[in-house]
Amino acid sequence: MLTILGFTMIATFLVLIMMKKMSPIAALVLIPALFCVFVGKGAHLGDYVIEGVGTLAPTAAMLMFAIVYFGVMIDVGLFDPIVRGILKFCKADPLRIVVGTALLAAIVSLDGDGSTTFMITVSAMYPLYKRLKMSLVVMTGVAATANGVMNTLPWGGPTARAATALKLDAGDIFVPMIPALAVGLVAVIALSYVLGLRERKRLGVLSLNEVLDEEKQLVDEPETETVLVGAGAAAGGPGDGKVRMTKTTGGAGSGTDASDDDEEDDVRLQGLDPNRPTLRPKLYWFNALLTATLLAAMIMELLPIPVLFVLAAALALTVNFPHIPDQKARLAAHADNVLNVSGMVFAAAVFTGVLQGTGMVDSMAKWLVDGIPDGMGPHMALVTGVLSLPLTYFMSNDGFYFGVLPVLAEAGAAHGVSPLEIARASLVGQPLHMSSPLVPAVYVLVGMAKVEFGDHTKFVVKWAALTSLVVLGAGILFGII
Repeated sequence: MLTILGFTMIATFLVLIMMKKMSPIAALVLIPALFCVFVGKGAHLGDYVIEGVGTLAPTAAMLMFAIVYFGVMIDVGLFDPIVRGILKFCKADPLRIVVGTALLAAIVSLDGDGSTTFMITVSAMYPLYKRLKMSLVVMTGVAATANGVMNTLPWGGPTARAATALKLDAGDIFVPMIPALAVGLVAVIALSYVLGLRERKRLGVLSLNEVLDEEKQLVDEPETETVLVGAGAAAGGPGDGKVRMTKTTGGAGSGTDASDDDEEDDVRLQGLDPNRPTLRPKLYWFNALLTATLLAAMIMELLPIPVLFVLAAALALTVNFPHIPDQKARLAAHADNVLNVSGMVFAAAVFTGVLQGTGMVDSMAKWLVDGIPDGMGPHMALVTGVLSLPLTYFMSNDGFYFGVLPVLAEAGAAHGVSPLEIARASLVGQPLHMSSPLVPAVYVLVGMAKVEFGDHTKFVVKWAALTSLVVLGAGILFGII
């Protein structure tokens, strides 16, 4: 009964958010509360929620201060050189822009933190997608899938969990998996190429000046001010790496006809203006050193990650904006993202708390494991790889690696399958896992990109699952799994 209710609860949640019948926050709270009553444990709902909130509170704190920290770094211009390089490569070609999104997400993912990856990637690529009228779900889908492949790095989390759960060395798990993961990364680049080609066919290869000319026709001779975003060393035409954006300041077509969303987008699109007052060029190397130190401390686990981000955010604000009104202004500028993401995380705590507390997760996992035919015993590594897709999507990494993986490894050991093979196979579901509604970082991605979570889910699931299967196939082909 718990198994049926567990799958029904997850299916109900996904259907409602994909059909946009409920907001993700409301669905994450109300649906599990209702099913908790159906299970007959409504009296314990408060305990489950408090336990879930307690479990995810460090993650919420980390995300809150990570958003503030990287938001400040973006404000002061730390990532402007990276953005200029990406923009110079992409120009105004939708194909190059999508491929550039995948490359940027993969490179930034080397720090092992999905939230950081998504904040930097969206901040860099959002202006191009918005101005060229490209699909924003393409951006979120490609970024999430690329980050999912890179999330298997030993300091990313899943590999360490698998090593801990099965008492193995993380290097013994990860190093042999590198060829298969490299194939997975190539698959993501190929996917971005296909999606970019589709966007190019839909939109054509435009110059950014042409985009602005088209926008100007929508108003009656408004006064405009052109700013340069990601400007290169010298002036030039559409292919010089400059992103020219137009800010409407008057005219018959402006004013009350412009929506609040458009005005907010204008502010965000000017976020990389090389003349913005928040730039701190004299402190560039201090900020670069602070960020490098922060990432190194995260990898070396000198302190808990939430503590590192709290300290780094406080130091970044104090040094870059020594005056209190300026600090308040920066905090206010990023408050929207902080509130959206932290709200999603605490709402997800209700969902995970009910799943864990009522025993639904354990029941679902046991049902899946018990359903494996005896004849599949010698192929438990393959079974583990296939099961990792749905299980890591519907469960947290902790639940899968500490609760389900040891059972799968024990079943495999009975048929002579090495625990190392089981551990490696368990990693292949990560490209899909990174778009799970139980992953806090995905809310950073869709929130900053202003994409509905349901739209992102409908778009990305098939491509992420395909990438996971490519990694699994490569692992079998290379004899790793």
